[in-house]
Amino acid sequence: MSVRPDTIAAVATAPGRGGIGIVRVSGPLAPLLAREIVGRVPEARLAIRARFRDGDGALLDEGIALFFPAPRSYTGEDVLELQGHGGPVVLHEILRRCVALGARLAEPGEFTRRAFLNGRLDLAQAEAVADLIDAASAEAARGAARSLGGEFSERIEAIVAALTQLRLHVEACIDFPEEEIDPADRRRQQEALAAIRADLATLQARAAQGAVLREGLTVVLVGRPNVGKSSLLNRLAGEELAIVTPVAGTTRDAIRATVILSGVPVHLVDTAGLRATGDEVERIGIARSWEAVAKAGAVMLIRDAVQPERDEEREILARLPAGLPRAIVTNKIDLAGLAAGTEPHGADRDFRLSAKTGEGVEALRQWLLEVAGWRPSGEGAFLARERHLVALQAAAGHLASAAGPHAQVFELFAEDLRLAQKALGAITGEVTADDLLGHIFSRFCIGK
Repeated sequence: MSVRPDTIAAVATAPGRGGIGIVRVSGPLAPLLAREIVGRVPEARLAIRARFRDGDGALLDEGIALFFPAPRSYTGEDVLELQGHGGPVVLHEILRRCVALGARLAEPGEFTRRAFLNGRLDLAQAEAVADLIDAASAEAARGAARSLGGEFSERIEAIVAALTQLRLHVEACIDFPEEEIDPADRRRQQEALAAIRADLATLQARAAQGAVLREGLTVVLVGRPNVGKSSLLNRLAGEELAIVTPVAGTTRDAIRATVILSGVPVHLVDTAGLRATGDEVERIGIARSWEAVAKAGAVMLIRDAVQPERDEEREILARLPAGLPRAIVTNKIDLAGLAAGTEPHGADRDFRLSAKTGEGVEALRQWLLEVAGWRPSGEGAFLARERHLVALQAAAGHLASAAGPHAQVFELFAEDLRLAQKALGAITGEVTADDLLGHIFSRFCIGK
């Protein structure tokens, strides 16, 4: 892969006003831009105080200039950073000056894409840059930092190296069929394959944990009006996000909140009470409630401990999508004189709690973590993406085939190993289609 030999520029700090703003430039014209705007090219990696000037020599701003010559820069190209005051107007003027001198505006993620194409980062590390920026919790940020630091890629590369050694041995058996194969050789091949599969399974578990940290779990609260859905949302969120009144139908539209449980983002959606109604606004809210259920990763059906179970609640349960994790939450036990507790209810889980007092809510939090797929682990997770999990699963499938029906046929065995190695290579970008790169980097910030 190669990068276009043009020069790109963008504001690298967040939109809006701030104390400091940065314009980043990458490409062969970076030294020229430094001479024209700053008056000279700064020494490599040495911050200098500078005045930024326009084409007529008028002062645009005053700040810090840094120059990173290729290949020891973020992108692997000559990079110039102009750090000035963080006002949108002054940053726009500096950026406009860069464009006038021959740079073009960078596309989203183009700096990081160039870093990947120039070998400064592999693809998993490049994705970790965006994940670190978007991290919703401290644990997610640590996971992204581990991936950015290369831990995830190193584990992939170690498995690929072991696969390569095994492939060499197997393909030698194919290339020299006249040589009699010692049964001990076959045994060593299977032992090596078993070790690779074990390492891959460990990596899959850590990556799955990382996917939970990155994506989180969306949970929809449903039930009849006035059973305490909003109160439970407020209790789980730790603040008064939803209006709570004795009037049925107070919640007309979905209210969303994200809580962090053991580093896992749990996205809670409080919905309109489900009931037959002639109120047009409430009817629209109920329709949106069912739309939210269709997109959910789990559902909590809230019922009132003071009132007997009703047909409407059974109808709600029957209408929920098959296979969707469900909790049946009996709320207001403080009014009914019941004890907090939890027990199985077929494929579902029953909880007795009080959203008002908080009694029994901790057990519900633990259920949410369980449904999200979170497991305590001694090793930190990598902040993995869905495509990483798919590639790891594909590699595991090919290795399972190699260990099973194809184990005695060297040609099939070798092909399984090759396909597993190809799947793993897609994670770090050794084998990656251009359209996938476009999809990945289009989601980045403009200045990154």
